[in-house]
Amino acid sequence: MDRSIGLLACLVGILPMGSFVRTKRDTTGNLLNAEAHSAPAQRWSMQVPAEVSAAAGEAAVLPCTFTHPHRHYDGPLTAIWRAGEAYAGPQVFRCAAARGSELCQTALSLHGRFRLLGNPRRNDLSLRVERLALADDGRYFCRVEFAGDVHDRYESRHGIRLHVTAAPRIVNLSVLPGPAHAFRALCTAEGEPPPALDWSGPALGNGSAPAPGPGQGHGHQVTAELSTLAHDGRYTCTASNSLGHAEASVYLFRFHGASAAPALALPLGALGLKALLLLGVLAARAAARRRLEHPVTPDTPPRPQAQESNYENLSQMRPRDLPAAMCVP
Repeated sequence: MDRSIGLLACLVGILPMGSFVRTKRDTTGNLLNAEAHSAPAQRWSMQVPAEVSAAAGEAAVLPCTFTHPHRHYDGPLTAIWRAGEAYAGPQVFRCAAARGSELCQTALSLHGRFRLLGNPRRNDLSLRVERLALADDGRYFCRVEFAGDVHDRYESRHGIRLHVTAAPRIVNLSVLPGPAHAFRALCTAEGEPPPALDWSGPALGNGSAPAPGPGQGHGHQVTAELSTLAHDGRYTCTASNSLGHAEASVYLFRFHGASAAPALALPLGALGLKALLLLGVLAARAAARRRLEHPVTPDTPPRPQAQESNYENLSQMRPRDLPAAMCVP
């Protein structure tokens, strides 16, 4: 008994004045209350996927949802989408909703191809992009602004990568003059993945290796040069990737007898037949020009033909002025 009293006295001596011992039940209850009162309030955040992929010519949806620190907000708001760079990139879409309204009135839609799918009042800024082109490939950033406090706005930092795929398309086929009356050819194609280019033609072998060309857009274009068109005939540039292939041709013909036109190179694509007809017309004109430069005297004179005239002019002519025969040159 004395030992128990002494132990209790020691414990009391250790505790500071005004302290008291809590039971396990009391301590647990206070911990629960502390967690309830110190639970963090909702804060700004954006939820977007890392990448969205779609084919050129089709449509893509860029999902974006957000949270904000207000329990309920029905004031004016603005939804914005940027391209290229967060906070500073050019805007491609913007809409505004009035106080208490769920209709976000479009103020900007670049080329009319961007449309809001989500409802900003329900924390959804999802965007639809119509008629995709390779130029649309890149990063996009969603942003929401509440009227009032400068801090009541938020924008995704990393954004969404929009990956646009496309089958190859030859955008340019050029034939350029080279040294010593020779010709060279350039073929430029675009696609995603970037296409591989190959040349085929007379005595060409395995063709030429692609070489970077000037003015490449977003890295989707590739250029291949054929340094010398050595032989007459058809030269074809073929572009291919995992989604398809495309080709275009150039025909080279040399006219050695015509000093004014030592050679003729004609690019042909889908209108190959019409181009060949044009080539025939040009060849006929060159032959006619040679005949004019070197006329041939006929063995027998041409048969005289009466010149077309009217009665009034003949009546005004004197008999001595009338020619013995009038011919059409």
